[in-house]
Order: sequence, then structure tokens, then C-alpha cells
Amino acid sequence: MEVIYEDNHLIIVNKFPGEIVQGDKTGDEPLVETVRRYLKEKYSKPGNVFCGVVHRLDRPVWGLVVFAKTSKALSRLNEMFRNGQVRKTYRAITRFMPPKQEDRLQHYITSVERNNKSYASLTPKAGAKEAALSYRLIASSDRYHLLEVNLETGRKHQIRVQLAAIGCPIRGDLKYGDKRSNPDGSISLQAYKIEFEHPVSHRMISVTAPVPDDNLWRAFGDIASAPES
Repeated sequence: MEVIYEDNHLIIVNKFPGEIVQGDKTGDEPLVETVRRYLKEKYSKPGNVFCGVVHRLDRPVWGLVVFAKTSKALSRLNEMFRNGQVRKTYRAITRFMPPKQEDRLQHYITSVERNNKSYASLTPKAGAKEAALSYRLIASSDRYHLLEVNLETGRKHQIRVQLAAIGCPIRGDLKYGDKRSNPDGSISLQAYKIEFEHPVSHRMISVTAPVPDDNLWRAFGDIASAPES
């Protein structure tokens, strides 16, 4: 487990593809239990250790996950996420160039539990929830394109389904239309940056995830960070 930030009230870790944030029917150990064990061992805490789940990332996604170490932080962070007071920035690699270099996407998303999949529509439908994000193209190679995505809402599989709806499924995301899987089972989507006011101290927190341990991600990291000529 890779700890990116920690204080008395919260801990932010870097999730790797294949890890689940909360327990599910697979029975695999969730990240919340790994964090709880880490806290118990690091601080030699007796009994149960508090570790609250604030938000989740899909299993094949890389990136930052916030956990609360106190009940006060958990309740305040939950409210902040509900009210859109947390800025979440993602990076996605796609095989196809988006129709515009920069745009705001607005859809209505319906989630179907039967096949664990979401569907996007441009018009309202019964049971659908409004979803919005903005993206910009920040780098391209001969075969792939790196997008930066800012979420305005937090719907199930939102970035995956909205990018697929404009003809840009995320690399490795077979569920939403890409043709080939990634060798490690990941999809090329990373929760790259998170910014919010600390729920207790009220100072601004801004945390960035490291570049994923993957040749394509590293190559794009070099391109994206290169100075403009």
C-alpha cells in the first residue's frame, strides 16, 4: 500500500488496479481493511481501528482514494463530496482523438445492476441521473491520446461511459467499447489529483498521484511535463 498523505484525521492512498475499496461478493480483501491494518500496526492500536470510506474507485482504475481516520472527518468529508466541494481530476488514455480538444459533456446516466453497467443518453430518461464533466486534450502520441478530466458529478462509471459516448472509450475498457484489454487487467484511467478544504483544520489539501508503473503512462508523463517550444 502506498500512502500519499496522512494526518490525524485522514489518509490518502494510491490504489492499484485490481484492488477494491470496499468489500464485495468476490470476498477479496478490500483496501479499507488494508488501511485499517496499516493504522493498527503503525500506531500499535488495540481493538478495532476506525477507518471510514469516503468515496470509491472502480476496481480496474488507478489513483487516489481518501479515507477518514475519525468520525468527525468522515461526516464532514461525506457532506463535502455530496455538495461538490471536492475537486477531482482524472487522467485517461484513449485510442481515439476526441472530437474537440476541450469540451464539457452533459448526459443522463442510467445504471443497470444486472450487468454492472451504465448507459448515457443526451435526453432525460426515467431513473437516469444528470452527469457532467469537462475534459481537455493534454498530449498525443502516434496511437494514443491523454485527456485530463474534471468531474462535476459522481455517477457510476461516469468518465468511462461519457467518454465512450463521444467515441473515445478508455484504453483497455472492454466494458465500454475498447477492443483490447490491458495486459495487467487495468483500464487506462487514473484518479490523478484531489483538492479540498481539510474537514477539521480548514487548510487547503492538494494531492497528486504518482505516474502509474506502466510504460505508456510513463511515456505520457514525459510528454505532458515537457516544456512547450
